[in-house]
Amino acid sequence: MDHGNGRTVGVHLTYDGGYLGPVGPFEVGVPWWSAVGVVVERVSAEVGVPVVVVRLVGVTGGEGGRGGHTVYHVEALERPAGRAARQPDAGTAALLGPAERRAGWATPEGLRAAVDWAERALTSAGRPVTGRAEQVRSWNLSGLFRLPTAAGPAWLKVVNPAFNAREAEAIALFGAADPALVPVVLAADPAHGRVLLDEVPGEDCWGPSEAEVADVVPRLVAAQAALAADGRAAAAGLRDRTPRALAAAVPALLDRLAAGAELTAEELAAARALAARLPALVEELTACGLPETVVHGDFHPGNWRSGDGDGGDGGPVVIDYADACLGHPVADGWRPRAFVDDERWAQLAGVWARAWRERVPGCAPERALELAGPLVHLGYALRYQEFLDHIEDSERPYHEGDPATEVRNALAALG
Repeated sequence: MDHGNGRTVGVHLTYDGGYLGPVGPFEVGVPWWSAVGVVVERVSAEVGVPVVVVRLVGVTGGEGGRGGHTVYHVEALERPAGRAARQPDAGTAALLGPAERRAGWATPEGLRAAVDWAERALTSAGRPVTGRAEQVRSWNLSGLFRLPTAAGPAWLKVVNPAFNAREAEAIALFGAADPALVPVVLAADPAHGRVLLDEVPGEDCWGPSEAEVADVVPRLVAAQAALAADGRAAAAGLRDRTPRALAAAVPALLDRLAAGAELTAEELAAARALAARLPALVEELTACGLPETVVHGDFHPGNWRSGDGDGGDGGPVVIDYADACLGHPVADGWRPRAFVDDERWAQLAGVWARAWRERVPGCAPERALELAGPLVHLGYALRYQEFLDHIEDSERPYHEGDPATEVRNALAALG
């Protein structure tokens, strides 16, 4: 198999605290490690009972969260016929045993608790489920389930609250300015990193159209300008990822990367020189006149959903607010750059700049985009390091090396 288009999968199956042995290996046609729906479907068919993926326990080969051979811990939700519990070998027992920094949902008990919470919340909302929850995604940052109801699907998302925004609160901030910009929150449990969302019909806007860009970008800008103007952004209690806070955090990150020998001596020297220049860069960016505000944090087109999937013309809805923070809006303006071609980027940058000039007369958004590259990439580096600091070892392949890569990208962005 070409693992650019798929991967192989192995499974360690458990039920109610007992080990039932391996399943696989088998091939799947979806390369992404986090796309566990195909794993659930295959294993359920093989063992004859519904199952859920608890977590990734190992990867061989592949890169960038795709391809290679992935191994998962999978829990049967009912006792499979003909599979007796057995003693796992020492290596398997270690894989399935406790670990530091494990996500709250990445255990059989945690998954059941999250789904039970969502089902109770839907019942309270008058939308009881009409079938079993469908697991769609599971990885180091979040888990995602689709729950069927008579009024259409609802979506359960679980994240680690230790390093992610309280999504319902971030959605409420943007939604107060533009209700159509955000998904509908049905319930939230921020202490456990749970949010229950109504279905957003349509498709993710990978390869966005000119019309989609012209719609969603000015609406985001309008919401951010409103949040800055009335003081809600500063009072929201979000993580501080303003330019000054980022600049202050970079030297410690470089020390960590130096200790791990993740950068060459030449790269490290250049990065330290860049860090020394950051206060001046921050002042230049501040002089562009754009206000600090609530930043989505991952405003790429894959987090825009547009249309109703049947040729409708519904405007884009922005999803996934786990990275929301207090910051500079150029971080969102810059984010789509790596996801679109040159023509669409030129349009997007122009739309973003015009929208900000309309909201803040006299500001210089084009200059902000010119300046922002190094600081934005260093912000990504800090965020990836935050991921690595809060996930267990088996999940580290998702983001191992990403902080150093983003430091290199920051250096390249100097031009």
